[in-house]
Amino acid sequence: MWSSRKEWRRVERADRSYDEVTCDVLIVGAGGAGLRAAIASFDKGAKTLVVCKSLLGKAHTVMAEGGIAAALGNVDPKDSWQVHFSDTIVEGQYLSNWRMAEIFAKEAIERVFELEEYGALFDRTKEGKISQRAFGAHTYRRLCHIGDRTGLELIRTLQDQVIKRGVPFMDEVALTRVMKDPATGRASAALGVDIKSGKMVLFRLKAIILATGGCGRIYQVTSNSNESTGDGVAMAFAAGAELMDMEMIQFHPTGMIYPAGVRGMLVTEAVRGEGGILTNAAGERFMSKYDPRRMELSARDVVARAIYSEITAGRGTKSGAVYLDITHRGPEYIKKKLPSMYDQFLEFAGIDITKQKMEVAPTVHYQMGGVRVEPETGATSVKGMYAAGEVACGLHGANRLGGNSLSDILVFGRRTGEAAAAEVAGMGTPSVSQADVESEIDRVLAPFSVVGGTNPFFLREEIAENMWKHVGIIRNEEDLSAGLAEVERIRGEASRAMAVGERAYNESWLSCLQVTDMLLGCEAVIRSALERKESRGAHTRSDYPGKEDRWLVNIITIPKDGAIAHEMRPVPQMPPELAALIVKE
Repeated sequence: MWSSRKEWRRVERADRSYDEVTCDVLIVGAGGAGLRAAIASFDKGAKTLVVCKSLLGKAHTVMAEGGIAAALGNVDPKDSWQVHFSDTIVEGQYLSNWRMAEIFAKEAIERVFELEEYGALFDRTKEGKISQRAFGAHTYRRLCHIGDRTGLELIRTLQDQVIKRGVPFMDEVALTRVMKDPATGRASAALGVDIKSGKMVLFRLKAIILATGGCGRIYQVTSNSNESTGDGVAMAFAAGAELMDMEMIQFHPTGMIYPAGVRGMLVTEAVRGEGGILTNAAGERFMSKYDPRRMELSARDVVARAIYSEITAGRGTKSGAVYLDITHRGPEYIKKKLPSMYDQFLEFAGIDITKQKMEVAPTVHYQMGGVRVEPETGATSVKGMYAAGEVACGLHGANRLGGNSLSDILVFGRRTGEAAAAEVAGMGTPSVSQADVESEIDRVLAPFSVVGGTNPFFLREEIAENMWKHVGIIRNEEDLSAGLAEVERIRGEASRAMAVGERAYNESWLSCLQVTDMLLGCEAVIRSALERKESRGAHTRSDYPGKEDRWLVNIITIPKDGAIAHEMRPVPQMPPELAALIVKE
């Protein structure tokens, strides 16, 4: 026994032992995509395990509040999957994978009815059908909703199904890297840290589904939860998977502006869907200048740029925002349709939205880019690795329609779960190199060996400030290049990031590891943004303000000699019968 606690800590930090867990399909993330994949994988007979970095039920999916997009036609009978398909392609600025969009638009309808069968308590029309509301750039009212708490209800419903089935899960476990069978190149293992104990865990697997969400926390002002540090993108890329369209970061038009502690917190699009009006400090309803036909219900990229333009032109409020007003709808209506927004503003800002205007400004909300996947199965370019939800790329193109994210995770969560389970049926467990395991353990424990190093929390702040300053709504080569130089500077500091304290619940240790992942995400976003010399959807460059057909390409980010390289691949051409469905703006 060690003679002092100081010596005991030194040994505890250096402990290289790990537990081993074996499964057929390992699902990383317990948001909507991960939970729906777990249900599908389990129901197909695979030995399925769900691992999540936070607590089960606490996922970023809850921030998708306004509704699930699906062409049920309950409120507008003219709606159809064909119109939903067209809206998705057009608002994605023609970068979307047509096959993913087709599958999505067709199957979203069935997934909503399935969620209803699982017990989700949707709001109803007078006829008892699932109610649907308007959302920006959707031709018809197609957002199936539960007040403004739709994401929360989705998570609760799927979580109940996972628990009912007895699907095992391990929460508060942070995965660090995916390893491959040296003989076949197939994903075969993943190392993780049990946050509760600080113990390492080696997961031996036949297939892995990444459902880790996005990388919004690389930005200073974001609606994303603290866990959204881009772990999935980084793990996929480190394993050799291709990324796609990483320049496409969605700025939601309306985030809270004050108090400082909640700056960027989402103000759901449902406020505008229920009739909310945007005005500048002079009281002008400014969307008439930017999209006189659709006004507040224009596409998210259009509304975000409009708000940004009003603020930078000096027509914003003293707080650097614009006004969003729903008071004309009346207290009873607002409290029924927007209960979370009512509570959120009253609790955090002391604002009663039934009587007072909200102040809002753009906030980073969603990553349209991500891991490139096959449309049918969600398979990545690494054998045995799949991805679904926000971490995956292909459906949303250059701009995601509001509400498409929740139907996305239901449709492709199910598809990846079924595909992974089918692939591994009867398969033996692949091997993993012990040298790879030991190398990753070295990397994971390295922050404890640093003396007099860098504070990882400061590095996270610097990363977020840099991205907000240099890679914002409006971009140019000078800013992007300065942002990239800053990423390289921070990466040098990150090599000396230091963990302090014991290993259990050690946020400094986790942040040391996450900073590396965040920097990879930053570099991929910036380099892709430099490559795309045009303005399209969420990607706007002041030095290349036009949109050109020659840029109808997906920018593929590939690992090459330990660095980032790019390939330009033409967007797959859709069949004539689908092209005929497109209704252009």
